[in-house]
Amino acid sequence: MKRSGFTFLLLITIFITLKGQEVTVSSAFDTSRIYIGDQIGFAITVNQPTDLTITLPFFIDTICRNIEIITGPVIDTSSTKDGRYRIIQKYLITSFDSGFYQIPPVFAEIKNESGLKRYYSDYSQLEVMRINTAPADTSLKIYDIIKPYSAPLTIGEILPWVLVVSLLGASIWAAIKYLPGFKKEKRNIIPLINPDPAHVIAFRELEKLSEEKLWQKGETKNYYTRLTEILRQYLENRYRVYSLELTTSETLDALYRTGFKKDDSYKMLKQILTGADLVKFAKFHPEPEDNELHFQNSWEFVNATKEIEKANEETEHEVIRGEGTL
Repeated sequence: MKRSGFTFLLLITIFITLKGQEVTVSSAFDTSRIYIGDQIGFAITVNQPTDLTITLPFFIDTICRNIEIITGPVIDTSSTKDGRYRIIQKYLITSFDSGFYQIPPVFAEIKNESGLKRYYSDYSQLEVMRINTAPADTSLKIYDIIKPYSAPLTIGEILPWVLVVSLLGASIWAAIKYLPGFKKEKRNIIPLINPDPAHVIAFRELEKLSEEKLWQKGETKNYYTRLTEILRQYLENRYRVYSLELTTSETLDALYRTGFKKDDSYKMLKQILTGADLVKFAKFHPEPEDNELHFQNSWEFVNATKEIEKANEETEHEVIRGEGTL
């Protein structure tokens, strides 16, 4: 009887230990049915122990045929009550082709000395429907394809307000110009010195980062934080994309709205920022060659997108980084 009780306790202990090491992967859309052009979310969720390093796949442009990615991925990491990690990778998607789509299982993988192990999700399904705008029998009645627009404002309705605003503005201008109490002494205006071009500032900061050798000292998270800050400051100086407080997907969207094409440089920037997010938020540990590659790609991105020098300069010098290692 004692031996049976001991065996039962041993089996419970083994079950609890295996349960604690379990890794689960799931993928799902926000809803299973949408109309053409609707935008919904697609999320990949990984529930894992805290002592494992999990690698997630990244979708680029499409989830599958005819299901396009608008933004993403956005990565969110949190701790569960049972002392585990939950990593959620979110995409915003749409589709312009009706039909029934079945997304293959998404996997997360662990690569260590023992080999490669993958954990798969279930299939995800999505139905894209057309909008039926016509009645069952179009010969019975006349119908609108779209709703009527409201009537626009007329000049007669706007003109009085324009006159009032103009009169008020002229009164304020006259008061400031001619009344003694509003006059201000003229001050000597010191001309502003033009700062260095955006790419010169970025190259200078990248050289400083290289000399600090942060990831070689084990400060990998600080290294990627500094690297992305340099790139985001460059985007602000070069394209007026104020991305220091934006997420990766918001930054890429803001850059695209400036007229930036989704070319090799755009994909290079997306790869750098996404890789840095994994290190900063998902506790991913990259290889040394990955650290060097992200630095080289950052340098190449700045060099490829730098502003062309003015025509009155005699020569155009291309800044090329030396081949020394970090």
